[in-house]
Amino acid sequence: MREAALVLADGSVFEGELIGADPVSGVAAGEVVFNTVLSGYQEVITDPSYAGQIITFTYPHIGNYGVNDHDFESARPFCRGVIVREMARRHSNQRAEDSLDAMLRRFGISGIAGIDTRRLTRVLRDTGAMPGAFGTISEAELQAVALAEPGTDGVDLVAQVTTPEPYIMGDGPRRIVAFDFGIKTTILRHLAELGTVEIVPASTSAAEVMARRPHGVFLSNGPGDPATVGYAVDTIAQLVGQVPVFGICLGHQLLSRALGGETFKLPFGHHGGNHPVRHEATGHVEITSQNHNFCVDPASLEGKVEVTHLNLNDFTNEGMRVLGVPAFSVQYHPEAGPGPHDSRYLFGMFAELMEAGV
Repeated sequence: MREAALVLADGSVFEGELIGADPVSGVAAGEVVFNTVLSGYQEVITDPSYAGQIITFTYPHIGNYGVNDHDFESARPFCRGVIVREMARRHSNQRAEDSLDAMLRRFGISGIAGIDTRRLTRVLRDTGAMPGAFGTISEAELQAVALAEPGTDGVDLVAQVTTPEPYIMGDGPRRIVAFDFGIKTTILRHLAELGTVEIVPASTSAAEVMARRPHGVFLSNGPGDPATVGYAVDTIAQLVGQVPVFGICLGHQLLSRALGGETFKLPFGHHGGNHPVRHEATGHVEITSQNHNFCVDPASLEGKVEVTHLNLNDFTNEGMRVLGVPAFSVQYHPEAGPGPHDSRYLFGMFAELMEAGV
């Protein structure tokens, strides 16, 4: 057992033991958030949207069904660490190819187990997501590292996770250009069912996109503060109205800013697989998968968009349709990796927009 401690920037201390890889210089630091999923820990850990963050799992028993190569949402994890109540000592599942602990070691991701995650979650709910540090150095040193951690505000994390070169998935007749702001593999699988998808770096210009003669443009999920990705906002502003556009999560926020809207940071974000969202046109409630710290201010877009979806936990904006042009976006994850499948119809809506534009 490798005894360790977690210290938050406010001085809260939690004792535990290290799992996964040994942290560099005895410490791992990042913005601490919590996720409420009951399963899907591999997809959560490998979601690039967690770049710069340490993930706390509220479910007490993690790792019981192992990991496998198919369920990776990116080539490697970008999170700063993992916090769990208890790591499974043995995994058991016919799809398992390795243990979660082995996966963490393989990619150099550190974790801490034995933590009172119920208490930690209550702290984060009361005070908001905050920087933290865990490791084997002293508690005073850990707090100093936590206080020095900048968190995710004002940091361009997209540049750290985007693809360096374009690549292609699928082979259908429709041509889709997908911006990689931290795109998940499950999203790509859904898009590839609609046509040939060319995934491009976040810095790709509007002229380069239109030169590919796309039937549609997809704006992906991704990490961090949308206000720091001004280059993407400028590009999206040039594309809206020229080609059908569909955005998810960070893509939703960037589309909003391209229309002149404002975004703000939520106290502790939405991270989980059970958030109720109302589809305003039908009144139907969808159970959704979510992972975001920032949110769109719909009042800043009055007269430019129609709000299509609303979060029933805190009544924040979850979706919109741009008035007068073929463009829409949602704040949550309809691909559901992991999560419920209630909202997968949105990919069909994107296909319909592309068909109408042919």
